[in-house]
Amino acid sequence: RTASSIRLTSTCKGCNKATTPPSNMTTTCNNKKSPANLSYSEGAALPQDAPDWAIAASERIKANQKLGLGKTAIPPPNTKRVLLHSCCAPCSGAMVEEMCASDTLDEVVVFFYNPNIHPRKEYEIRKEENKKYCEKIGVPFVDCDYDVENWYARMKGMEFDPERGQRCTECFDMRMERAALYAHEHGFDAIATTNATSRWKDSKQVDDSGYRAAERYEGIQYWAYDWQSDEMTMRKYQISANERFYKQEYCGCSYSLRDSNDWRKANGIPKIQIGGETAGLGDRYFSDPIVDAQEESQDVVDEFFAQANELAKTAGKSVSERKKALKVYKDRRKAEADDGRINGLNNW
Repeated sequence: RTASSIRLTSTCKGCNKATTPPSNMTTTCNNKKSPANLSYSEGAALPQDAPDWAIAASERIKANQKLGLGKTAIPPPNTKRVLLHSCCAPCSGAMVEEMCASDTLDEVVVFFYNPNIHPRKEYEIRKEENKKYCEKIGVPFVDCDYDVENWYARMKGMEFDPERGQRCTECFDMRMERAALYAHEHGFDAIATTNATSRWKDSKQVDDSGYRAAERYEGIQYWAYDWQSDEMTMRKYQISANERFYKQEYCGCSYSLRDSNDWRKANGIPKIQIGGETAGLGDRYFSDPIVDAQEESQDVVDEFFAQANELAKTAGKSVSERKKALKVYKDRRKAEADDGRINGLNNW
């Protein structure tokens, strides 16, 4: 099945109408406001006790604003139209803003294709929030299929792979392949993905999937950049706090949901809550850039993945062995808490 046969919708900022274009048309409208007219917003003020990295990143953002926008993230050569695969609004905010600030691009379009997100309720929350944000800033939004059956078929046999393992590679490949196909069919010059912004993701793993997908089609390039820099991370959380985005508590797939809840149970943390006004851990919505960013600190990220890899290595695909390994981990974490050696917990 080609991307052209998928149900696609977009909303134009200029005329405020939802459209379902024919297969040979792009999801844009002549009346829409040009993304190039967007500018950086002020962002959230930092508290006096903000960590040094956040202060330095904020100052660099301000300096870039004074020097002119669109000078740091340089698009691939001869790129005028970019199709940005988006996993959610929080990860897309700073990336869309940076791209739209470029004085060399004619158009940035957000492409939402994430059949990995489970359950459907969580999928709809993330999609609708991303869609509303795009409407607000005047960026076209492509609503692709919830292709969940194909996703599970492709992940078969990798149900117990650790985060950042082969299952994640296949998941990135599947989504980037669909993005590249749509870009090829609709005249885009480059593709990119918001998966590259999160420190919970292995940027090389994400970029490799992007490169492989782009190589399938002549004239399509993959836009790689250090989207995980301190500046981009700080800006991402400033925008998320300004917009009060929904704070998701796990990557998205059912296996991530399972593993995250196992990790929480071992750490004595309430299970993940899907939707609603109360999160399993912390706030339901982004509100404080510094506090929110600390949940993505390198120490916290490294600890989570060290545990995930240890569990996968020790237990493999055996459910009983997983339970034993999680009991060992839980006892160790309790001892660390008693000794005051836990660096901090996150909402994953």
